[in-house]
Amino acid sequence: MGAQRASPSRRKTRAAADEALQRLVFHEVDRGRLRDLVRLFESRGGPKNCWCMVWRATPDEARKTDGLSRKAAFTRRVRHGVPVGILGYLDGMPVAWCSIAPRPTYRALGGAAEAPGENVWSLVCFYVTREYRGQGMTARLLDAAVAHARQRGAAVVEAYPVGPDSPSYRFMGFVSVFKRTGFVEVGRAGIRRHVMRLRLVRP
Repeated sequence: MGAQRASPSRRKTRAAADEALQRLVFHEVDRGRLRDLVRLFESRGGPKNCWCMVWRATPDEARKTDGLSRKAAFTRRVRHGVPVGILGYLDGMPVAWCSIAPRPTYRALGGAAEAPGENVWSLVCFYVTREYRGQGMTARLLDAAVAHARQRGAAVVEAYPVGPDSPSYRFMGFVSVFKRTGFVEVGRAGIRRHVMRLRLVRP
């Protein structure tokens, strides 16, 4: 028997998803984009409890785990010009987020040792609104994040994804997605996170 063909409705759905991915545009989060980021994070299912502060919080900030305190700490960084990541827009609406920023702006991530003068950017989180999940959005976000880091002068992008069966840290992405983009595993961080690197500039 030959390979089973996708039904017309499934082909139509897949074509619509591919077309949507082509319309995505990405922008760095700065003061002018802060309102869009807040809108995305506070939307249904958004990360309005953590505010992407898990790996950013200072010891003092870590003592305050409520959403409002985390929101204040995160938005304060944006207003002060600290790089935090990129937003993905579809037809002018923010629908996706990726945390990509210089490694020193995070607390210890358990990554590889940094060579003197090496400019490492860490990618630690993805968020996609529910209606656009499972359509290849994460891969597009990853490509855009790498391009953004390269444009900002990064020599290396480091990430900390997990395997498909991991019960935690899934917001950091999955190993398979990073492998397809050329990332190479260089170690482990804890028992679940894989440390993976993509070198953008030759040493």
